[in-house]
Amino acid sequence: MTDPTTEIASLSRALPDRVSIPGDPRYTAAIATWAKTDVTPAAAITCRGAADVQAAITAARKAKLPLSVRGGGHDWAGRALCEGIVIDLSEMRAVSVASDRRSALLQGGARARDLISTIDPLGLAAVTGSHGGVGMAGLTLGGGYGPLIGSQGLALDNLVEAQVALADGSVVSASATHNQDLFWAIRGGGGNFGVVTQMRCKLHNIPIVLAGVLIYPISEAKSVLTQAATLTASLPDELSAQLGIAAGPDGSLSVLVAPVWCGAPEDGERQLAPFLKLGTLLAGKVERMSQTALLSRFDAMIVDGLRVHIETCSLDALDSCSIDTLLSSMANAVSSGCVILTHEFKGAACRVAADATAFGLRRPHILVEILTMFPDPEDVTITQQHITWARETREAFTAALPGGYPNLLGPDEASRATKSYGDNATRLIQAKRRYDPDNVFSSTIPLPQD
Repeated sequence: MTDPTTEIASLSRALPDRVSIPGDPRYTAAIATWAKTDVTPAAAITCRGAADVQAAITAARKAKLPLSVRGGGHDWAGRALCEGIVIDLSEMRAVSVASDRRSALLQGGARARDLISTIDPLGLAAVTGSHGGVGMAGLTLGGGYGPLIGSQGLALDNLVEAQVALADGSVVSASATHNQDLFWAIRGGGGNFGVVTQMRCKLHNIPIVLAGVLIYPISEAKSVLTQAATLTASLPDELSAQLGIAAGPDGSLSVLVAPVWCGAPEDGERQLAPFLKLGTLLAGKVERMSQTALLSRFDAMIVDGLRVHIETCSLDALDSCSIDTLLSSMANAVSSGCVILTHEFKGAACRVAADATAFGLRRPHILVEILTMFPDPEDVTITQQHITWARETREAFTAALPGGYPNLLGPDEASRATKSYGDNATRLIQAKRRYDPDNVFSSTIPLPQD
């Protein structure tokens, strides 16, 4: 076994100004993440290209150190960091648009806002999540729910090809024509097979959307959510809506209804008008938005440096019983940092065959995200109270489908991952054995149990 200190020192000489260890000025920035974590990596390698990523993988293997990848750093469970070597992709964020404007090439560390800020001035759109700080590679490899899901599918459905640095040190291309089994596996299996150093994703001609975040009183929650759920189930694929309950700045609860229309603008006002009449509208409006504005709607809710715990489950529909569960759980929330939001899975995402990608759940459903965010407490029981609330809330949705959203499952939830991938689980395990038999890439979303 190579001495880790020696190997890191050797790597520092080979990659000057790119390797940092605790105490170095660059180190804090290289391991910064959205959610607070207690992990202290031995070193971080701030990569500038695929060759740097290869060198980091080789060094970690020689020293027998754990390895993790920090792209957007937005994984709630802190999997971007490990006790060994962190591959920091924060300087690999370039985005370029193809001459035909049908796709964009992104480096592995590009975030949603990097992509959108490049294509928005061109009147183009891409499938992203709901927050600009999320890394596009992590979002895409694990799924990628978002406001364009009905018309354009998941983020992973829009992946055209990827350059992947593998555990053996090689760099390969994965697409519909090259390394097809790897391309199948990374579309839903997360970063379990290698490091995506660059990727190409589809672009769409959607210069403007109609959208808003509408606030209704908690006293009208049952009626508002019932009507909104009925609306979203009956409207075209071009419309999606997130529903939820969260606390405002004063700590009081409100109902959130966040519709998005990505079809012809002249049809949008008619399609979204019913969302403005669900009850007593306290705040918000529906308006034409750029893709940049759309991506920033929830920025005020996403604060860096807090403790975070997330649970998810999927429902066939947000019916009366599920709404009652949501309301009773929020009534018993342990702090103002407890939030429940829904994400739709509909339209184009459902028209992809279940075995076409590793992503397993291709039937229409509602993803329920149960989110807790709170300052680092002095009393550890406060952390446990938040975790318990989130888990008990998830378990209270008795009609939930098996499994959960792989991109948001916890590190100890391999059994739920097995159910999430369904009939794709066996093929996914086989791909892992082929591309990463030594489990070098273990600090990522859970795979099915063998």
